Amino acid sequence: MVQEGQLLWTPSKDFSENSELAKYMRWLAAEKGKSFQGYRELHQWSVDHMDEFWASVWDYFDIQSDTPYTQVVDSYVMPGAKWFTGARLNYAEHILRGIRLGDPDRTAIVSQSEVRPMGEMSWRDMTARVRRLATSLRALGLKSGDRVVSYMPNVPETVIAMLATTAIGGIWSSAAPEFGTSAVTDRFTQIEPKLLFAADGYRFNGRDFDRTAAVADICNALPSLEHVVWLPYLNPQASAPKVRSAVYAFEDLWSGAEIPEAEFAFERVDSDHPLWILFSSGTTGLPKAIVHGHGGMLLTHIKSSAFSFNMSAKSRHFFYTTTGWMMWNALVYVMLSGASIITYDGSPTHPAPDFLWKMCADAKATSFGASPTFVQGMQKLGIRPGELYDLSNIDSILLAGSPAQPETFAWFYECVKKDLWLTSQSGGTELCGGIVGAAAILPVHAGEIQCPVLGIDAHAFNAEGKLVIDEIGELVITKPAPNMPIYFWNDAGGKRYHESYFAYYPGVWRHGDFIKIKANMGSIIYGRSDSTLNRHGVRIGTSEIYRAVEHMPEIADSLVICLEKQLGVHYMPLFVKLRPGFELDDALIAKINTTLRTTCSPRHVPDEIHAMHGIPYTLSGKKMEVPVRRIFEGADPAVVASRDSMIDPSALDDFILMARKG
Repeated sequence: MVQEGQLLWTPSKDFSENSELAKYMRWLAAEKGKSFQGYRELHQWSVDHMDEFWASVWDYFDIQSDTPYTQVVDSYVMPGAKWFTGARLNYAEHILRGIRLGDPDRTAIVSQSEVRPMGEMSWRDMTARVRRLATSLRALGLKSGDRVVSYMPNVPETVIAMLATTAIGGIWSSAAPEFGTSAVTDRFTQIEPKLLFAADGYRFNGRDFDRTAAVADICNALPSLEHVVWLPYLNPQASAPKVRSAVYAFEDLWSGAEIPEAEFAFERVDSDHPLWILFSSGTTGLPKAIVHGHGGMLLTHIKSSAFSFNMSAKSRHFFYTTTGWMMWNALVYVMLSGASIITYDGSPTHPAPDFLWKMCADAKATSFGASPTFVQGMQKLGIRPGELYDLSNIDSILLAGSPAQPETFAWFYECVKKDLWLTSQSGGTELCGGIVGAAAILPVHAGEIQCPVLGIDAHAFNAEGKLVIDEIGELVITKPAPNMPIYFWNDAGGKRYHESYFAYYPGVWRHGDFIKIKANMGSIIYGRSDSTLNRHGVRIGTSEIYRAVEHMPEIADSLVICLEKQLGVHYMPLFVKLRPGFELDDALIAKINTTLRTTCSPRHVPDEIHAMHGIPYTLSGKKMEVPVRRIFEGADPAVVASRDSMIDPSALDDFILMARKG
């Protein structure tokens, strides 16, 4: 069994020296007189001298602005720091610069879905379509600051709709078509959109889901809506629903005579002009409407694409995501480096569990990305993609969405490819970017995230707010960063924003994850800190238990919570979904407890174990630990868990029934 921290891969001299990060370090030495002996020194400079670091990012990537910025950051106080004051720029303009990085007829988007076969769109064609669609939006009366929302699958039209919206200074927001009506309206009613992009449905696991009626309900719930742009995706003959808003065909708005580059003007806006609104559900109330600015996202994403993902004009990047998760935004933003992206809409395991590997082989992907949960499923099925498909083009792996276990790391080197830069990276919707991530000049150790990302002053704090190394603590950021939200929409006085991240440690961003930051700069995420497991005064992360239990052949999945019955008295039940052919008898309970006691510690042994029909997950693949805990604490299930935002809403039923029985 692989050990946590075990060395699995070291970059070759060629891979390291030709990485985008190494190129930047050489540029710093030549142009700025800044030389560093490795990543640790570089990162320390990036957080000790943030104004110099972010100014160097601006210069290195040749950020285009109507006016020069007057200062990089106005203060180091959180929240409220303002970045690149005085600059006027546009996020979409910098993505579309990718057409100049080589042949304009090279591929920009490779796309496939359960509805459509694989196809390609060139940078020339994509750029032309963005200009035409943006011009059509302007003709409809859309202007800078108007909200434009999407209820679309992960297809090229959605990418182009986002770029066209941001090109004219519009504010983008997206929900995936698998979201139920109430989940969508809970989000979109908050921001009063003027235009909706909508598709008639989607296909998942071979089954068609017509969303025409849902689109009508969403439109009726949005009194601010003036326009609907309709995409008959599932059924090319599908008619748009009858709504009070004006309806236009997507094809009509992005087709027509080409608009020359010289005749199209991007709307350059202030650095803190809203770019998009992402939503993150809390434990109570409506989803948080998180607003990010053009400047902060542009500088963060162009830096991350090159230095954390090692993307260039030679790259073809795939990450399995839906349009309702910030990883869709992350998929698109690698185009800032001129990289091609691969979009896929559908089940990751249909028509076969290894389908995504076949698709990436056919698409000649250089980078493969997915959640560790998806990878663990392939592990248990014994799939060995490297023996089935030509994966010679793939040189990097991106794992994101949940903690990746050492065995998951080892599986890639055993079953995919020996020579891989395997990265596990962690950030969040709130930042739409990484906190701890990867560097192509560093080795890979089993179960470890390689390093804190440049420009992010990340640490682990104990309960007293003291910095700790090689101990599990709260993940915090102690200095501002450009990708922090500029505000929450409709959050008077910033009250909810402050309570979400700054109430626990005043002036310090508390992210809500448990992390161990090691002396070698590597780190391990241990799950959400707001799903704390407190055993006899010791805090443990849920991922430790999942790693031990889900390695057992009898267990398909699991979820653990900890309840404080009275002051200082805690009750920790473990819920398991069994694999077919097994039952939760005394022998299996004893085996689970012994495994946890010997693999982890006696503190990891639950008070009770219950077999459930399923484990509840959000649509972005996160176990619903906090909602389940809240339900057992007596909260109304309808308040703490949106069924429209779940992969399988019925998976929650057993938990609700058990909680009611006490």
